Amino acid sequence: MPALVTPQVETLGPPVPHGLGPVSRPGSGAAARKLGVLPMPSLEWNETVARETAHLYERIKTVVPPVEWPFFAPYVKAINELKKQRNAVILAHNYQTPEIYNCVADFVGDSLQLAREATKTKADIIVQAGVHFMAETSKLLNPDKVVLIPDLRAGCSLAASITGADVRLLRERFPGVPIVTYVNTSAEVKAESDICCTSSNAVQVVESFGVDRVILIPDEFLARWVATQTPVKIIAWKGHCEVHERFTADELRKYRASNPGVQILAHPECPPDVLAEADFTGSTSAMINFVKSKRPRKVLMVTECSMADNVQVETPDVEFVRPCNLCPHMKRITLAKILDSLVYLREEVEIDPAIAERARRAVERMVQLKN
Repeated sequence: MPALVTPQVETLGPPVPHGLGPVSRPGSGAAARKLGVLPMPSLEWNETVARETAHLYERIKTVVPPVEWPFFAPYVKAINELKKQRNAVILAHNYQTPEIYNCVADFVGDSLQLAREATKTKADIIVQAGVHFMAETSKLLNPDKVVLIPDLRAGCSLAASITGADVRLLRERFPGVPIVTYVNTSAEVKAESDICCTSSNAVQVVESFGVDRVILIPDEFLARWVATQTPVKIIAWKGHCEVHERFTADELRKYRASNPGVQILAHPECPPDVLAEADFTGSTSAMINFVKSKRPRKVLMVTECSMADNVQVETPDVEFVRPCNLCPHMKRITLAKILDSLVYLREEVEIDPAIAERARRAVERMVQLKN
């Protein structure tokens, strides 16, 4: 990690109440009319289901109690069979629950990884086990594919904190200043931007312009952290992640006092005083790589709590201290809703072509940026 620099940050925009904010309307059902709906599979727990899913439960037995598996297993079996029938893939974010992340997902990762996988898939249908802006990103990169999100209400407080009109006003106020937009935004906002970024490549994207001032929206805390990593002056927006902003420095100090030797890893969407208490700050993928490579005896991941369960599956020798702030939007995605999505082909994500063309350019610039 580069040495810290004195951050240069100017923050704009009013605080916005948390909520879903504007999202695309439900699809017209074009995919269902074209491809048809399927019969709902049996969801009975029996010896066949137990036998055919045993290898999957073996993966997650340390984080999913055996009493829960008879409920999950029939859905897991049905979903995996329907994926083949539909030529579908499931993209699952790191914040999804273990039975989704480990048992039905074809590709897993942070927003950048999922965006890249979306460009590679040969599937006809993409089911996004994440939130709405992720599904929109997959649709932008795959305009000819069917992209489904199991629950349209799976939104994001960051995406709800800013609109395309806000970005146009920023461009008027700061003519010529590049606008970098976090992927946690609507297609409408991306369309008004020069390039997108994720928490894992935000510094690289900001510096890619070779200028001394950049607008980075909408996450204020991510922007403030990026400003400590680069001499570029950052103009920020006052948007926050409702999961990460709830962590406090005092909370971390108490965890450290009661868990001597614990390594604290924090996501840059957390407030600055929280990052100051952490031993390491990085994106979801960076935190995962830290645990896998360093193998700390005891670790606390300051992020959405399902990620600790998913990393625990791959690092059973590491002890996890689990502060638990759940993302209410991520948790709208369940096995039952994924199954419904594959059976009935809902909810289909559609984007106005005029918006999609401009938003796609911003996302593709991010995906194509050299590491």
